Amino acid sequence: MLKVRIKSESHGNFYHPTIPLEINLSCAAGELHALVGPSGSGKTTTLRAIAGLHQPELGLIECNNKVWFSTTQAHQVAINLSPAERSCGFLFQQYALFPHLSALHNVVIALENSGLSKVARLAQSHEWLKRMAMSDFADRLPSQLSGGQQQRVAIARALARNPQVLLLDEPFSAIDNPTRQNLYQILAELRADLAIPIILVTHDLREANLLADSITVIDHGIGLQTAAPNELFQKPRNSRVAELVGIPNVFQGIFNAGRLDWQDNDCHFEVLDKGKIPPASPVAWVIPQDGLTVHNQAAANFLPAQVAHLSSLGQIAVVRFSIGKAKESLVWEASAAEIKRLEIQLGSTAFLEFDPHKIHIMPLRPINDPRRLLQ
Repeated sequence: MLKVRIKSESHGNFYHPTIPLEINLSCAAGELHALVGPSGSGKTTTLRAIAGLHQPELGLIECNNKVWFSTTQAHQVAINLSPAERSCGFLFQQYALFPHLSALHNVVIALENSGLSKVARLAQSHEWLKRMAMSDFADRLPSQLSGGQQQRVAIARALARNPQVLLLDEPFSAIDNPTRQNLYQILAELRADLAIPIILVTHDLREANLLADSITVIDHGIGLQTAAPNELFQKPRNSRVAELVGIPNVFQGIFNAGRLDWQDNDCHFEVLDKGKIPPASPVAWVIPQDGLTVHNQAAANFLPAQVAHLSSLGQIAVVRFSIGKAKESLVWEASAAEIKRLEIQLGSTAFLEFDPHKIHIMPLRPINDPRRLLQ
């Protein structure tokens, strides 16, 4: 189990700028935890802190019940193991292979100072290249390998010393999609075999959704929410999280003891009140795709909407509805057959049925609100 609870308030200096951090996460052996957020949000700095390449001001980093970093109540560093002592496998976006070394010796170099004999280092390196299906390319230089092949070598090197944690810093972003899918499969197999915590930094939400057991959304160095992918996309903690994970249908309203009044629209919904939001509070709210049904005939409680935009992506169509006075349009995805059945076309009118049980309400809170980390 990897546990990370760190905080830094310093911005560094002109020559070594850093981003303030406030991160709290854990990852069990065999699990993959993704960090997502905009560029410059602190994702890579978090990985560097775990690996011992960046020192936070406060906190605790612990792996397998061994403390790697800790501070005292007086904010003094009590324990700070070196990167070598932390046993992290680190995989970078740009592979970071030595251009003058063969694929084999790029792996061998990770085993220097391991205490193994030269023969054992070579044997272990060959074994990892074999696991990465790279045995036939052992003597090639990085320049003679494709991007995907270089990344396989980088994975072999990162794992050669049997690390306790694997850190992946956008490792698939520079690779074409077919190669990326292949590497996803390799990563899935490694997870099952290695049973170590894996932390993945990615800007690709689909990648995080596909690979991760849990996701932490980071913005301006702050961990805004940690949740399983389904929960994160269905129930973002606040409007900023919803924005960062790309949820399309985010609206504003007033919530008062179970009644949600849609701002700029003369309609309301009866929504479950969990008692977490004060009466008459401005809120953000989302409606997932499975909470929305589109009809071509009017009925009680259906909202009329005009088709403002219609585009087709193969067999899937994306429709943007304009509803009343709402500033935001509502996005709906459907099959081409469904669009045809409902006779939806640009400028036509459809009727929307909302499932109030699917509506998720969120507080409107600024990023520096101290309540942002509360459930």
